[in-house]
Amino acid sequence: MAEFVTLELPALKALPPDTARRVAVLRIARPPMNLLNAQLVRELAEAADAVATDPTVAAVMLYGDERVFSAGDDLTELAGLSEDQARAMAADLQRDLGCLARLPQPTVAAISGYCLGGGLELALGADRRIIGDNVKLGLPQIKAGLIPLAGIRRLSLLIGPGPAKDLVYSGRFVEAEEAGTLGLVDEVVPPDDVYTAALKWARQFTDGPARALAAAKAVFEAGPHGLDRAQTEWSDLFATEDRRIGTESYLADGPGSAAFVGR
Repeated sequence: MAEFVTLELPALKALPPDTARRVAVLRIARPPMNLLNAQLVRELAEAADAVATDPTVAAVMLYGDERVFSAGDDLTELAGLSEDQARAMAADLQRDLGCLARLPQPTVAAISGYCLGGGLELALGADRRIIGDNVKLGLPQIKAGLIPLAGIRRLSLLIGPGPAKDLVYSGRFVEAEEAGTLGLVDEVVPPDDVYTAALKWARQFTDGPARALAAAKAVFEAGPHGLDRAQTEWSDLFATEDRRIGTESYLADGPGSAAFVGR
């Protein structure tokens, strides 16, 4: 059993009768501020690996609680590391912080309160970020003499190198309006609506073509190799049942008429 992460999976029998797949909710549960230590991030990555191979999971949502997503890195743990210890754990910690990006399912981060440091690095790996209009975001590691371990490249691709350098070099906090203007987040809602807005976005995929969604995500994640990856993923889809269902229904009844089966 994980100590700092919970995985919520609604029972399939509780879903509408025409729905065979569900949204998994990963919760960061280390109150009061959901500070990230190595154990928490490892537990989160292990939970993500579990849902990655679950054919009943259509989408994944990452959430903290109503007060805070994550206020950042647990500096009490980092302060005690030697250079050799830091070097030994860097690769695993970096990989774990990127766990949402590796999931084949669409992912959304539902962000309340603070989303700082490693918390923001986790959220940057999601396909969508939905925040409350009172949220503060930032990568303040520079103020502790450190840098973000997993977020610099992804932040730069998301908002451009100039704004990314400003946030990383200064370590300053960004409020909701600026976050939306920068493109750091995708949707700003009232604080009480964060969870439901993220769940609504994720639920649109419960009857979607799982293999095609995973293929599209793989191409996005391939970065500069996306053109080559697209060739492979596109070709592989011709072996899927959803491709047959989708093309036949599109020809017969137009777009949006397919009843995908997730295979």
